[in-house]
Amino acid sequence: MRLLLSKKNMVIMGVANKWSIAWAIAKKFSEEGGNILFTYYGEKSLRSLERLVEEENIKDFDFFSCDVTSDEDIEQTFNAIKNKYAIIHGLVHSIAHANKDDLKGKYYETSREGYLMAQNISAYSFVAVSKYASALMLEGGALTTLSYLGGERVVLNYNVMGVAKAALESSVRYLAHDLGEQQIRVNAISAGPVKTLAAKGVSGFSDLASGFIEKAPLKRLVTTEEIANTALFLNSNLGTGITGEVIHVDCGFFILGY
Repeated sequence: MRLLLSKKNMVIMGVANKWSIAWAIAKKFSEEGGNILFTYYGEKSLRSLERLVEEENIKDFDFFSCDVTSDEDIEQTFNAIKNKYAIIHGLVHSIAHANKDDLKGKYYETSREGYLMAQNISAYSFVAVSKYASALMLEGGALTTLSYLGGERVVLNYNVMGVAKAALESSVRYLAHDLGEQQIRVNAISAGPVKTLAAKGVSGFSDLASGFIEKAPLKRLVTTEEIANTALFLNSNLGTGITGEVIHVDCGFFILGY
């Protein structure tokens, strides 16, 4: 049986560690025949990725440095990818960051600096990356980013990150409109809470997770593999009719009115 991503060049941005959603997606894409082009920021990130690909026996991969806060660096990264591979078929953006102090207390206490940083890294970076990635999608393709329900509703202590995710989801719709003529699909996956290191930075995450399990229709947390399966669907020929969507992978929690 032909693999879903056979001979496809897939860019994965934002692998933090072996528990991260981005890593689960990278493994899934690799299992389906994808050539995985990892981006990283800093030597620590590169060393971590090198260990992961060795431990998990990822066969077809490459590494490219990318600082998503710099337009010049993003352009250089995708020029390097272009020079080596000429074409890409999909990109997963799993990058978000906020000051830890802004993920607790009152939202109106967010500093201007903290607000701008969260927007820059968590939302604008997807817009900036899409400009250069889409230019390499000569056969069409898919751009996928990761969101969370806090972009649609108030989630206690998610604060500035929730506002950044709202901007990210709106960007998905505008990018889907702009890139549709090039047969480039743009979507977001709104993942339920998973026990990643990033999630632990949100004040009260353990209580949030417990409440989620109690209320969600499936009575459990979503797994990173389930999120990766959805990313595979969106980035393969199975998802070619879907663009501009925010797909909830959260055991049904988003349907609830409380």
